Amino acid sequence: MMPFIFKIINKKEINTVIPLIQKLTDNAISDAILKARFARMVEENYECAGIYDSEASQEKLIGICGLWFQTRHYAGKSMEVDHVYIEDAYQGKGLGKEFFKWLYAYGKSKGCNTSELNTYVQNYPSHKFYYNEGYEIYGYHFYKTL
Repeated sequence: MMPFIFKIINKKEINTVIPLIQKLTDNAISDAILKARFARMVEENYECAGIYDSEASQEKLIGICGLWFQTRHYAGKSMEVDHVYIEDAYQGKGLGKEFFKWLYAYGKSKGCNTSELNTYVQNYPSHKFYYNEGYEIYGYHFYKTL
């Protein structure tokens, strides 16, 4: 396996994730709107973790996931994993499993005792991965535009 670095992306560098978010969402939202939203998110309970390929001439961001931290009445202090994306060329090599090990340790270091996530219904490959990670379906996530 190539050498990878997992780390929290500095708030001032949050816009470096936009190209990967655009790939994940098929460019569903403009860069300008994403920049405005990320600027607000990093001031809330949001952090973003990155996977960097350190063999590139300079560290290359090849994977991301958002992290929301909150206390839930049913779960205690929780880390919600959000929008995981790893570049296609790096998938299927065990990198996701290593990333999640790092995420769990990071969550524990922040006092979290549970991890939650949402995944899109049609994202079948992620379902198998999350089941293999020990996640269970606990409920449904509903969405309504106001």
